Amino acid sequence: MKHTTKALIAAVTLCMSASAVASSHREAPSITKTPKVDATDFYMFNSYENNRANFVTIIANYLPLQDAYGGPNYFALDPDALYEIHIDNNGDAVEDITFQFNFTQNLNSIGLDTDNDPSTPDVAVALSNIGDASNKSNLQTTEKYEVTMVKGDRRSGNRTSLGTFDKPFDYIGTKSFADYPNYARGFINDLTIPGCNTKGKVFVGQRAEGFAIDLGRVFDLINLDPTLSRDGGTNILADKNVTSIAMEVPKACLTAGSDPVIGAWTTASVRQATLVNPNPGSSISTTAKKGGAWTQVSRLGMPLVNEVIIGLKDKDKFNASEPKDDANNFAPYVLYPTLPKLIETLFAAPAPTNLPRQDLVTAFLTGVPTVNKPAIPANTDQVLSEMLRLNTSIPAVAANNQNDLGLLSLIQSVQTDGRPSTGVDTAGFPNGRRPGDDVTDIALRVSMGALCHSGLPNTVIPCAPADAKAGKALLTDRALKTATEFDSVFPYLTTPNAGSGNSDSDSDSR
Repeated sequence: MKHTTKALIAAVTLCMSASAVASSHREAPSITKTPKVDATDFYMFNSYENNRANFVTIIANYLPLQDAYGGPNYFALDPDALYEIHIDNNGDAVEDITFQFNFTQNLNSIGLDTDNDPSTPDVAVALSNIGDASNKSNLQTTEKYEVTMVKGDRRSGNRTSLGTFDKPFDYIGTKSFADYPNYARGFINDLTIPGCNTKGKVFVGQRAEGFAIDLGRVFDLINLDPTLSRDGGTNILADKNVTSIAMEVPKACLTAGSDPVIGAWTTASVRQATLVNPNPGSSISTTAKKGGAWTQVSRLGMPLVNEVIIGLKDKDKFNASEPKDDANNFAPYVLYPTLPKLIETLFAAPAPTNLPRQDLVTAFLTGVPTVNKPAIPANTDQVLSEMLRLNTSIPAVAANNQNDLGLLSLIQSVQTDGRPSTGVDTAGFPNGRRPGDDVTDIALRVSMGALCHSGLPNTVIPCAPADAKAGKALLTDRALKTATEFDSVFPYLTTPNAGSGNSDSDSDSR
């Protein structure tokens, strides 16, 4: 049994963790061609910053695997794309509120007098800045974004502009930015939302990649020691950055009626047609003409779904789909998942036998009863749909008290995998998702039937321990990043890695 458990851990680590690549990085064939609109991670949680108990924080990360030194263009978002965060607050799998983000990039073409002759034109500079980058006049390009709130259908609903805001430039390095953390915090803006008595917050900018995984060893033929210790692995993504679209919204402005549960997902859309300009002018926006209707090309709710649940042939289809159509389009991938069967075939490890997998339906498509399943009117069937669901009435837990196994702490409240327990914590994934939640380990354990061993109070899970013989295995990818390693104030994700440092090792300490 000891050898079987080790083989199982190794197999699951390979199949799930390798595919995650920072939890939805380049998860579908088509999205690899357009990284600016690739959603990487989606977070939604009850704010745990002091005195913000009545707020929900939502973070949608885009543009994966940014190397901090990626100049001179760095990582502007796509001005020809539409980035959206959708909220369903009545359980029908259709957006009731959408926050749209439209970006513009402006060129401040900086030239230098290289021949000291005022009668000749200045020559355009090739670098992104010519001095202190916190001074906008020294930057070659700047970005702005408009936030629009849509009530009802995302395309035909009632629209209200919430304002236009500046986006900070990416962290070029410590010579260009003497104090990037304070510079970036200057771009956190108050957000006035119609119908809200309290203002929210918004921030869009580069952040350090928050997801942790020992990716190189996983791809190197599972070059890991699959022990029961969850710590000790290498976070291969520690030097990567992402671009975050972050909001903090009063709970009362997101919920409807007496139901405290909301669902959410993020998408990105582009215009249907592109006409490439064979003779682009001296600008940054004349290389192509875009037109036609908005067409969705990226979608993300819960982590790992498109990577390890949806079949390869349907991954692009999932990115273009809406939650209301999931039961018709993708239900077999949840009810009859291939990953556990593959593990059983290759490693003789017992896959769960409760097919169709109603426990996975509970985790991914409905929400967990008494925790984050929305209230559905009597005699009405819930629309099965994949999205991140959050019970806004469950109190937030301070960073130093969070259990990174989230809701799974109800099952494994006493951790025997090398780390001390922080107790039961129902405020975490899959009840929403916080930056410090170890979604990989949770997903590994749930996929092999952890919920069948749950004994969740007042909750009926449609399977039994005998259905999932490996359901209590403490599966792990051995890469951890706890809640205390993030900020405990909005926008929670930390200062990005610098493109260049000023120390002898040319590294920047956060």
